[in-house]
Amino acid sequence: MRQAFPFAAIVGQDDMKLALLIAAVDASVGGVLVFGDRGTGKSTAVRALAALLPPMRVVAGCPYNCEPEAPARLCAACGTEGTARQRAAPRGVTTPVPVVDLPLGATEDRVVGALDLERALAAGVKAFEPGLLARANRGFLYIDEVNLLEDHLVDVLLDVAASGENVVEREGLSVRHPARFVIVGSGNPEEGELRPQMLDRFGLSVEVRTPGDLATRIEVVRRRDAFERDPAAFAQRWADDEARLRRRIVAARKRLPGVAVPDAQLERAARVCMAIGTDGLRGELTLMRAARACASLEGDTQVSDAHLRRGAPIVLTHRMRRDPLDDSGSGARVARALVEVFG
Repeated sequence: MRQAFPFAAIVGQDDMKLALLIAAVDASVGGVLVFGDRGTGKSTAVRALAALLPPMRVVAGCPYNCEPEAPARLCAACGTEGTARQRAAPRGVTTPVPVVDLPLGATEDRVVGALDLERALAAGVKAFEPGLLARANRGFLYIDEVNLLEDHLVDVLLDVAASGENVVEREGLSVRHPARFVIVGSGNPEEGELRPQMLDRFGLSVEVRTPGDLATRIEVVRRRDAFERDPAAFAQRWADDEARLRRRIVAARKRLPGVAVPDAQLERAARVCMAIGTDGLRGELTLMRAARACASLEGDTQVSDAHLRRGAPIVLTHRMRRDPLDDSGSGARVARALVEVFG
């Protein structure tokens, strides 16, 4: 397997790293949208995070990465196998967290799955050939240039993201399988805007820019060059930092269910969303979840103002109504709202 660049070695891009860590701790916050300049480490960060996460347990031979310890979420095949074995847990194996690329030119059959033509022609059997959504279950689905994705694929992803299941009805096949994953989309806003329906499905959004100071640019080039010259040696130098960060994520996941969100913090979250005029209540819900994940990452058992302030910019900047009379950017408007609510 190709060596991934260490997540701990990424220079700067703090908002992007925080958003990815939040999604790794609590996938229910939704996907992560990263817009900005090319060559700023967007795809590098996604693959680095997947390599950083502890391996996951899957049912041996399952094309959908079913979790053997979660019988309620098993696919039909794994559930049948478990019943046949008198409800014994299916045999599990350990595998890395998947990162699946969804290319812009992919067909719908390639994404959702289709009839296995080879088996149909050779054996006359109607069998299902899983697609990219099956491979991405319990992992990451990465879409580069997500703003250029074809509309019919956007519709498919919206349906699956809402239900957590992929349903395929075609060529006499009727298949339903789990498809829960974190969508990470990246792109350049100059090449087109993202459909509002898809934009709203991303829980977190960050904007990355090319570093403007000399020292940061030099350090980025130095580390990337060292990695490309000897990936194994570079990864070994950062192994201790990666291990500490991995333990932090594992501890945060265990701590998350016990993190409390006081009513006062819920009120402040709602006030911030009202101040910037978000549509619906998804903004408050996502901000609460992001703040709770931040608290868990920092070892706290209760959400505070600091956690809300840290999460608000990456949760709310893409949920704001456009104000034709306000020339300031969305980030500035969020900052003003935070000052108005928190002082």
